[in-house]
Amino acid sequence: MSFLSKLENQILIGDGAMGTLLYSYGKDSCLEELNLSHAEQILSIHRAYINAGADIIQTNTYAANALKLARYGLESSVKEINTAAVQIAKKAAEGKTYVLGTIGGNRGIKPKSVSLEGIKKSFQEQLFSLLVEGVDGIILETYYDLEEIETVLAIARRETELPIVAQLSMQEVGFMQDHTPIAEALLRLEQLGADVVGLNCRLGPHHMLKALEEVPLPKHSFLSAYPNASLPTFTDGVFHYEGNAEYFKNSAPLFRDQGVRLLGGCCGTTPEHIRAFSEALRNVPPITEKVTKQQPPKIDIKPVATIREIPALHEIVKKRHSILVELDPPRKLDTTKFFAGAKALKEVGIDAITLADNSLASPRISNSAIGHLVKTEIGLRPLIHITCRDRNIIGLQSHLMGLSTLGLTDVLAITGDPARVGDFPGASSVYDVSSFELISMIKQLNEGVSVSGKELGQKTTFSVASAFNPNVRSVEKAVIRMEKKIAHGADYFITQPVYSEEKLIEVYEATRHISAPIYIGLMPITSYKNMEFLHHEVPGIKISDSIRETIAKYKDDPAQAALEGLAITKSLIDTALELFNGIYLITPFLRYELTVELADYTNKRIAKLARGKQDVQSIIY
Repeated sequence: MSFLSKLENQILIGDGAMGTLLYSYGKDSCLEELNLSHAEQILSIHRAYINAGADIIQTNTYAANALKLARYGLESSVKEINTAAVQIAKKAAEGKTYVLGTIGGNRGIKPKSVSLEGIKKSFQEQLFSLLVEGVDGIILETYYDLEEIETVLAIARRETELPIVAQLSMQEVGFMQDHTPIAEALLRLEQLGADVVGLNCRLGPHHMLKALEEVPLPKHSFLSAYPNASLPTFTDGVFHYEGNAEYFKNSAPLFRDQGVRLLGGCCGTTPEHIRAFSEALRNVPPITEKVTKQQPPKIDIKPVATIREIPALHEIVKKRHSILVELDPPRKLDTTKFFAGAKALKEVGIDAITLADNSLASPRISNSAIGHLVKTEIGLRPLIHITCRDRNIIGLQSHLMGLSTLGLTDVLAITGDPARVGDFPGASSVYDVSSFELISMIKQLNEGVSVSGKELGQKTTFSVASAFNPNVRSVEKAVIRMEKKIAHGADYFITQPVYSEEKLIEVYEATRHISAPIYIGLMPITSYKNMEFLHHEVPGIKISDSIRETIAKYKDDPAQAALEGLAITKSLIDTALELFNGIYLITPFLRYELTVELADYTNKRIAKLARGKQDVQSIIY
């Protein structure tokens, strides 16, 4: 029986990542060549996924085409590699598990860098190699370019009547890189003859589910989803994923609710993730009706302008309590809501607004441009984040000189999320320097000397903040890293969001000997899904079990969950103010009304603390 017949009445489970496991075993060369040199290793991975509950496995042929094999001088081995891959997969399947021949996309963020003619020739060669060996179907996966997948799908449909799975990868949730809505793109693939259409790679369950909310059930095909384990993180020169199997198990029913009938895993997933999917959905029937979600309307608010100047932030927070608020620059050119938020935050009395530098490697309006407008038109002090990811040393120095010229002298020096996390996973992460070196570079500019040693003719006056992540296994090691940043010239620190009073106390005790001020990061949880995404998929954030249990009570009541999130953050503010002078409020999803409320609450608590000190002093004297 064809697996398409089974999909009529049941949900099937696909396998997970091949490359992730091979990397974990120390394989960092051409993974497809391992079909020839390490066949037993590939066989054992296939069997591991079958034993975990996979109904369908894929051949280890994602990049087994002439265009990609040419990087290793293997372009003449296409047939040999693909033939071996199918034979290995069929041996593991033993006629009981379906085997799909995998063909991956070639185009990334530079679509025209690979010609369609070259793609067609390469695709046909690989396709024929897979078909000759008797696969049960073809899976086209990780296609960022709609033109490319439409081209190769048409070829595949013409050459075979076998089932075809066609999967897209999104640059932005809900859209292809050419801004075609995912729902429209999947419909086009269905009309071209794909039997299963869906999404894979780049995104974890949270964002993939969000994109599927706007996708109706196909009329002539089925939906598939192969999410990543999480967003990748970069540690000690190695990319890795932190998603866990229990989180996948909890997300499985949500994929079913979105109409998915073929569910597997992509980067970072292992047999444990697939076992979690299998256990959650075994014998669970698919849905047959679905209501899609509509886009919310835009809010039109105009900014207001005033001007004021204040001292360096690290000097302010040494003397008194201080509040910073992060409000990310917009991802689109409509800035009205952003400036309305900036104005509201100024009115509530914060000391500065911090502006991320393309956070999570997704392009936004230049934070230096937005920062200049915030300063001149709103009268609010901007703190500009600077990442090492997007600029080489030349670009970094030019950028810093421009900031100094604009009078934007409060900066946060950070490494930055790797490019593969964001909207352009094929983009280069520059990383000419580390955050340590960037701090030193900025302080050298403060001496009037460029990176190359040339005199600048004038000294800059930057106040340099640095990041501190307390959400690690060893806070002591994080403090050592903090001390190293101080040695490089960091004036003060801003932390990742903290979600437990115990962690606040732990950080206080661990940093009591540190003279540099610390702003404690706090970000309100807005819903159960938001909490689970932050905890499982965002590097550097971990939420305490007690808070997760509290928010989980309101899993189906987002409004109440948001209220609980605010209450929890206020409680954490109370504790933080007893221990630290700096409070750093992070605005979720540009919902500035939440941080306005929290900033107002913080100011009232600061005033109350000040009155208490005055009362004590009056009693003493």
